[in-house]
Amino acid sequence: MNPTGFYTLFYKEVLRFGKVLLQTLIAPIITALLYLLVFAHVLAGRVEVFPGVVYTAFLVPGLVMMSVIQNAFANSSSSLIQSKLTGNLVFILLTPLSHLEFFLAFILAAAVRGMLVGAGVYLVSVFFVAVPVRHPVFVVTFVLLGSAVLGALGMIAGIWAEKFDQLAGFQNFIILPLSFLSGVFYSIHSLPAFWQHLSRFNPFFYMIDGFRYGFFGVSDIAPSFSLLVVLAALTMLTGVTLLMLKTGYKLRD
Repeated sequence: MNPTGFYTLFYKEVLRFGKVLLQTLIAPIITALLYLLVFAHVLAGRVEVFPGVVYTAFLVPGLVMMSVIQNAFANSSSSLIQSKLTGNLVFILLTPLSHLEFFLAFILAAAVRGMLVGAGVYLVSVFFVAVPVRHPVFVVTFVLLGSAVLGALGMIAGIWAEKFDQLAGFQNFIILPLSFLSGVFYSIHSLPAFWQHLSRFNPFFYMIDGFRYGFFGVSDIAPSFSLLVVLAALTMLTGVTLLMLKTGYKLRD
């Protein structure tokens, strides 16, 4: 390990999004708050997803995790594509950092941004509705794993993409649909049987469902199974990302 190099790269990635907090932190918090206000106004008092849990409270964990997912992905993917297009990626590749250290620095920075946005969404939301935390270990575990999974997926997208249009397509046609169709605004038990079965192939659903269990103690799927699915996704994406970094796929051209 090269702790100085690892910390420097991590610090550089944190500074990168820290310089534009209005865009990277404030804007996504406001967006999530708008979702909360609109859906709560329309459906509060009309829908009870879990017994004894008001719909507004039900929304909050889903919005928090959706914000974590989207921002962790955005951080690692945007950093890599910008570095590739501006040509300064070569200066990172020339450093005495292993591909594992490179990977960990980007993932940790992505997790920091995702969790900062998620914490901001939660803190703002509690001004409008009380959201209990029944199992804090599950809350912390799923937010860490979820941000790591999307950080790794963001690295894959950033390495693969050769221009911003390709990265935007990845985000608009994969990340956004999977996050919106993962049970943020509803329980899958409210869906027809076909869509329930289809939702079980969405890894984002397990992140949000397990995270929501940490708040209310109830979920659509057993949290232990959700944890296994998320761990499997993280393991697979980590392997793919490390292979891409080790071989220099689209990085050393």
